[in-house]
Amino acid sequence: MKPAAFLFDLDGTLVDTEKVWAMAIVDMVVEAGGRTTLDDILGMVIGRNWLDIHAALQERFPMLGGRSPMEDAVVLRSHYEAHAGDPRSMRIEDSISFYRAVSAIAPCAVVSGSPSRDVAAAIEMCGLTDVTRLILGAGDYARGKPDPSGYLKAAELLGVSPSGCVVVEDSTVGVKSGVAAGMKVLALDRSNAVRQDYTGATWRVGSLAEIDVGKEFGQ
Repeated sequence: MKPAAFLFDLDGTLVDTEKVWAMAIVDMVVEAGGRTTLDDILGMVIGRNWLDIHAALQERFPMLGGRSPMEDAVVLRSHYEAHAGDPRSMRIEDSISFYRAVSAIAPCAVVSGSPSRDVAAAIEMCGLTDVTRLILGAGDYARGKPDPSGYLKAAELLGVSPSGCVVVEDSTVGVKSGVAAGMKVLALDRSNAVRQDYTGATWRVGSLAEIDVGKEFGQ
């Protein structure tokens, strides 16, 4: 098949940041006087939209004080930066190479649950700004994954049929979102700390380098 567009998740697919964000959330909760674990938070974070994560955190940890998503994002960033080190080390190089290769076939967009500012910074860090047609982040679409609204909005803005799109995802909720949107899904199984379910995916690989781009998508 020759896709009409490629729609990529960000965290865990193009950049390996989810564990770092989870560590930052643990620090934020502990700083506020709460108790939690990295494994516990990872289950809340992987594949999820920041607005949904924030609502769950505020409900579970009232000591966070009812701050807005934007306010907590500012607090969280300082903890994230303390753990992140060199952000370039988080690039998933095989995924970045795949992204650039398929951008020559069809438009590429990123549909992420992270704030749009962070998505744009990550895409720039990956050197993909010039081949990225569209970015959608938290708050740019109606509901977070597994709801299909983000991917459907991306298809609408790109002017393409959902059935012609290929979604590239690494999480259970992301795969469900792409399938619910009526799109083909390429699941990237990088052996996450939290086991994922890729039911419904058309392809499942351990690395995007395993895909023969010309054979799968060039016709």
